[in-house]
Amino acid sequence: MKKRHFDIIILLGRPAAGKSEVIDFLKKTPVQERIERFHVNHFEEIDDFPMLWTWFEEDAILDKIMHKPRLYTDKDGYFLYQYLWDLLIERISLEYEKRLRDENYHDAKTAIIEFSRGSEHGGYQSAFQHLSEKILNRAAILYIDVPFEESLRKNRKRFNPERPDSILEHGLPDKKLKKLYYEVDWETFKGNDPEFITVRGIRVPYVVFQNVPSQTDDPKLLGPALDNHLGRLWEIWNKK
Repeated sequence: MKKRHFDIIILLGRPAAGKSEVIDFLKKTPVQERIERFHVNHFEEIDDFPMLWTWFEEDAILDKIMHKPRLYTDKDGYFLYQYLWDLLIERISLEYEKRLRDENYHDAKTAIIEFSRGSEHGGYQSAFQHLSEKILNRAAILYIDVPFEESLRKNRKRFNPERPDSILEHGLPDKKLKKLYYEVDWETFKGNDPEFITVRGIRVPYVVFQNVPSQTDDPKLLGPALDNHLGRLWEIWNKK
């Protein structure tokens, strides 16, 4: 029987571009409808934000409670070492490897890998060098494209200081968002091929979801948008 769902979707874009809203919408779509419309089966998320937030919490405990040196970040919340951004991608690869211990994992499951990278900390060019070949060989990329100004607007709108660890309600201070994500290397990373990005000799299909004006805030707009973009991605993925 021909497979009807993606094995892996890598969901990319600036902070607050709409990635978490896409995942939330997919969660709320019944699985059979989700397979038919979006080619997403039962799915598991591998997101580097919870990993990152754990580091922030551990540093706060070490600094404020235990009075020990911080391990990951300085007092302003910036990484002490740029390679920690790539460590997060290696962690994503490790978490995916654990999923594969389940027999025939992709027979009924899609993995959705989510992260964001700015040029300041190596960009997508650096990040994708640390994704495993097992991921790259099975993946398709959905990039949600918004300019920095839209990322800033939505980041401010969604931030809930009472829930800074929440996937849907976390945010960055304006100054940090600008430093880390004002410039992104997506255009140079993807190259000139309109359908595939080549990473370490592996061709990875992709589509770009232009999210201005925002379609991810309104389920009535988001459903048809995902019909279009994931439908196109499915066509390209099947060419591979």
